[in-house]
Amino acid sequence: MTAHADREGRTDAPGRTDTPSPSGVPGAVSRTEVAGPAGTAGRTGVWFIGARGSVATTATAGCAAIAAGLHPPTGMVTETPPFADSGLPALTSLVFGGHDTLDCPLSKRAEVLADGGVLPHGLPSAVRAELDAADAEIRPGGPLPGDTRTDQELIAAFAADLTDFAHRHDLARTVVVNVASTEPAPGPDDTRLPASSLYAAAALRAGCAYANFTPSTGLRTPALTDTVASSGLPHAGRDGKTGQTLLRSVLAPMFLQRALAVRAWSGSNLLGGGDGAALADPAAAAAKNAGKERVLADTFGTAPEGEVHIDDVPAMGDWKTAWDHIAFDGFLGSRMILQTIWQGCDSALAAPLVLDLARLLARAHEAGISGPLPELGFYFKDPDGGTSAALAEQYATLLSFAERLRAGA
Repeated sequence: MTAHADREGRTDAPGRTDTPSPSGVPGAVSRTEVAGPAGTAGRTGVWFIGARGSVATTATAGCAAIAAGLHPPTGMVTETPPFADSGLPALTSLVFGGHDTLDCPLSKRAEVLADGGVLPHGLPSAVRAELDAADAEIRPGGPLPGDTRTDQELIAAFAADLTDFAHRHDLARTVVVNVASTEPAPGPDDTRLPASSLYAAAALRAGCAYANFTPSTGLRTPALTDTVASSGLPHAGRDGKTGQTLLRSVLAPMFLQRALAVRAWSGSNLLGGGDGAALADPAAAAAKNAGKERVLADTFGTAPEGEVHIDDVPAMGDWKTAWDHIAFDGFLGSRMILQTIWQGCDSALAAPLVLDLARLLARAHEAGISGPLPELGFYFKDPDGGTSAALAEQYATLLSFAERLRAGA
């Protein structure tokens, strides 16, 4: 579940230390905010969980390319006019790091993505220095097989990595974004926190704003409810909305508003790469599909008949094909069908969104806004409560949030 902490009137000043009330759960200990000394507000850390994966590599390389003027910021909503004066950190001010269990250098990973057509040819060489700098800030994640550390010890180690990163770079603040592979939802008898929740707890302990761009548990576990509520930190959603569900959030309101009865809505996904391999696990696929189904249930009041199937096709690499089949009734019961096909690269769709989220959360943190941010529901399949499932309404709410940030700039 999500703990809905009060977002009003809570300001985390750089260097502040506070002590949440103890609850006996991992992460519910005193924390020191990750921030540099006063007057170092010029740089913002972006810490990726899954820092050597396709999404993080694409975001890191893409940010460097845009900052250098090599490519336009296509897909970045925060680079459009409504956000111009909202006080967001500049792309040139972002410093990247992260956790990962893999050891492939970012520059090598970027070359593989370029060979697959995800990144432009020649871009890895053009931004090699930036990739190498980010790679030097990636620390070992976990727990790996054989790791005997307790949850508390893992959280402390991950939080220490964040604190060290911030202090060495004199960062004003750091935003942690989970872009790691989807993990199965924990079972009722599990005695350990899932890895995504260990990283999320570490983010809170280190005083970092947090976004979960995956369907994994993250902050949404009862074990972290008290810690989340007392942290005074902004956090956002679960499971980024990049393709099939993005289209659903546009089409579902259309049927509702035109009084067309949807009888069934089925879908299929073909994908490869790390996501395809991870989602070949039925438990991980179930966690992913829960978010895909939520937008329909939230729009119609109940989910229509039909399921989403996910198939791992390794030959597709980082590319994905998503197909939807929608059966609906028209006037006088006439039976009709709408079919859609979405073909794209998830990494290239996700990268600008995670950069948007990092900038928006950093600015919210700076403005003293804390707790869940339903205003950022535009970016998520499974947003924090209090937001419409319709993309147009979510976009309007996001623009209102930009106005709020602008007023405090």
